[in-house]
Amino acid sequence: MIKNTLRGLAAAALVALPLAAAPPAHAAETMPLATAVDRLPAGTESREGYQRTSFKHWNAGNNPTDGCNTREEVLLSEAVDAPDVGPGCRLTGGRWWSYYDAAWVTAASGLDVDHMVPLAEAWDSGASAWTPQRREAYANDQDAETSLVAVTARSNRSKSDQDPAQWLPPAPDDAVRCQYAAEWVGTKLRWGLAADDTELGALRDLALGCTLQSVTYEPAA
Repeated sequence: MIKNTLRGLAAAALVALPLAAAPPAHAAETMPLATAVDRLPAGTESREGYQRTSFKHWNAGNNPTDGCNTREEVLLSEAVDAPDVGPGCRLTGGRWWSYYDAAWVTAASGLDVDHMVPLAEAWDSGASAWTPQRREAYANDQDAETSLVAVTARSNRSKSDQDPAQWLPPAPDDAVRCQYAAEWVGTKLRWGLAADDTELGALRDLALGCTLQSVTYEPAA
């Protein structure tokens, strides 16, 4: 009887221990920028079949009951001074900092919400193989603060669908470029997107001058 009881306790312990020690399924990681760049999967890019409408946006956002879509929710979350919210989530007043070009913006109409890794670039880098639902999740990703960023319309349109080998923020502070590179790399790692040789070369060059810059990302569900 005693032996059977002990065996039962031992079996229970064996079952419980692995559960207690298991790491979170999608744990966030932080690492130096250079290390993060080296984690990017290398690959060729193809834009064949791309249409912007392949990524449904903007959807009803994280709170479908607030009357605001994803774009408007991002503007509200990133406002330095909160705007007034009117019917239909019409935003008036408020103030935002556009870090791409070091500019203050005092009207929501002067802002774009930029996909850190543009939709076309995401398509080129692996999203072409995703389901429509995953592409929608990518295009409206508010679960990572750096996936979507409110910036001046002129800076977003200057960037267009270019990667860091072709475009970097025009703000004169080197720290801005380091931040941008980290957010770009973190977004690609979060979504398992590849980088081509030219892009990887540009990111490695940036990392050489951004030795204090870290990258934090959590894999998308």
